[in-house]
Amino acid sequence: MNAKPIVLVADPLSPAALEALGRDVEVRRCDGTDRPALLAAVRDADALLIRSATTVDAEVIRCAERLTFIGRAGVGLDNVDVGEAGRRGILVTNAPTANVVSAAELTCALIMAAARNIVPAGTALKQGDWSRGRHTGFELFGKTLGVIGLGRIGTLVAERMAAFGMDIVAHDPYRQGASPDGIKLMSLEDLLHRADVVTVHLPKTPETTGLIGEAELGRMKPSALVVNVARGGIVDEDALHCALSSGRIAGAALDVFSHEPCTASALFGLDNVTVTPHLGAGTTEAQDRAGVTVALAALAALLPEPAAAGVPGGA
Repeated sequence: MNAKPIVLVADPLSPAALEALGRDVEVRRCDGTDRPALLAAVRDADALLIRSATTVDAEVIRCAERLTFIGRAGVGLDNVDVGEAGRRGILVTNAPTANVVSAAELTCALIMAAARNIVPAGTALKQGDWSRGRHTGFELFGKTLGVIGLGRIGTLVAERMAAFGMDIVAHDPYRQGASPDGIKLMSLEDLLHRADVVTVHLPKTPETTGLIGEAELGRMKPSALVVNVARGGIVDEDALHCALSSGRIAGAALDVFSHEPCTASALFGLDNVTVTPHLGAGTTEAQDRAGVTVALAALAALLPEPAAAGVPGGA
């Protein structure tokens, strides 16, 4: 019998995360998207570390004869059957603050890219088209940013965009009490009427799925932009395509999609849509924080006295 607990790494983790696991556990790897390989490898695992690609459903959990810990190196647990894990007495954790700075920075980048038509202008220039007049954008200074969801990321985005001279308003169905300084809380309907840029920072739940649909898009200014770096499906993509293609709103920037990986979408054919392939946590710093956080949590769950280590660049 193996003397060391077995930690199964089913998605790529940063070198810092693997180093943090140390020598007191046996690290095994598999491709979590290869279903048969995952089901075979998880049988002997004491801990399972994943990111977003691997789905840990009831079948996987039932196959895991020794599993006591599941860690997702990222925000959210939508790819883990937390209920089934709880029934089996398996501890489930994630790294909720690891990517907040990276996601906030990407949100700000997408806002600026959409406002100044950076992607279509750059694409046209690379094709030999010096069409300055076709890519006229608008200044953010003096405009209103509507933040839907004032958690860690939404608040960081608000702080950063306020430095551009934007007026910040917000709606948060979960927030109680006063808002951060300088941020006006209001109803979703009022926010949509008022904002020049609407950015979404909510978890995906049954209540938030489709939150921004045809009716909500219809309440926005024709000059407005929609940005989603939260979770795909919070903004209804069919309704968004209709609003964009008809000129009902001016543009959108999306990092997340209803079904991922997403390599084909009607939205991709629109010049007023800026897209990225779920890069919110796609920085070296965020990946190091997330991986090390769940690695240390796994050691704490598996070993009586895990070696002390720090989380790099804590946010």
